[in-house]
Amino acid sequence: MPLKNDLLLRTINGEKTERTPVWLMRQAGRILPEYRAVRNSLSGFKELVETPELAAEVTIQPVDILGVDAAIIFSDILVIPEAMGLQYEMVEKRGPHFPETIKSAADIKKLKVAEASDVQYTIDAIKVTKKELDGRVPLIGFAGAPWTIFAYMIEGGGSKTFSKARAMLYTEPELSHQLLQMITTSTINYLKGQVEAGADLVQIFDSWAGILSPTQYEKFSLPYIKQICDAISEVPKTVFAKDAYFARGWFGNINCNTVGLDWCMDIAESRALVGENKTLQGNLDPCVLYGSEASIKEATESMLKQFGPTRHIANLGHGVYPDTDPGKVKFFVDMVKELSANR
Repeated sequence: MPLKNDLLLRTINGEKTERTPVWLMRQAGRILPEYRAVRNSLSGFKELVETPELAAEVTIQPVDILGVDAAIIFSDILVIPEAMGLQYEMVEKRGPHFPETIKSAADIKKLKVAEASDVQYTIDAIKVTKKELDGRVPLIGFAGAPWTIFAYMIEGGGSKTFSKARAMLYTEPELSHQLLQMITTSTINYLKGQVEAGADLVQIFDSWAGILSPTQYEKFSLPYIKQICDAISEVPKTVFAKDAYFARGWFGNINCNTVGLDWCMDIAESRALVGENKTLQGNLDPCVLYGSEASIKEATESMLKQFGPTRHIANLGHGVYPDTDPGKVKFFVDMVKELSANR
């Protein structure tokens, strides 16, 4: 099915476009009353993730309400460890929790390499979403980077330091590589399933990239991201590694099409490090959206000027925060459209 709005894909390809495309990380959910209405009718977050028709509904809401140039499938990065055999819970106001964690070789032996069919609910959600979008905008599939998934599987939940996960890299490096490879193969299978179901591009989220030293990142994260990017040849790939300032040059040399920037990364410096042949995505500070419309307009104009008119996908430097006024989010989207069209 041909896309009615292919602005995002043309920008990724380096084509000159009529304006800058815009979408937001975490746009599917949290800030929208329409999302909360669906979410509150269910037992919890996981039921929403695992119900294809409802996941499709909340995926499409931001396209209808905010006017963004892409949809991103509503799911969670932690579906992969669960598909591998490590169950997780989503605890209200606390986040993800793994009742069991990986501590030894014996624990790893209990796991399996996941197939796309082990996350069939997300595959089905993509199929439903594609049908209901009817070509209006591209659909983004996604997965967590292997290091980020590893960190949760070892730590058991969120953490400021992920000291248990980082310690394992030093104390059990061979075991760490074994688990990282299992996660990587599972992720490749999963993303290929997403693409086959209709995802137009995919994004790899390395949410905890910045807690590793450059040496450890180069050893325990980058090779596995590279492996995923090399394996997915059917659609464009975006890599977003939060706080990994040291990795931008490396991302310029791997087989991805777009590099996401967080709001603390200097735009000109990032362009120099990544190179001219990749698209950059980002990177407005999400807290800008708490400000006045005048300040949002000023910050958006500054961001667009720094990135320039080509090879830029407008986005926030991280996910939109849950207490952000949806009206301010819509204003940001509208400002990107208006200001970039007038350049």
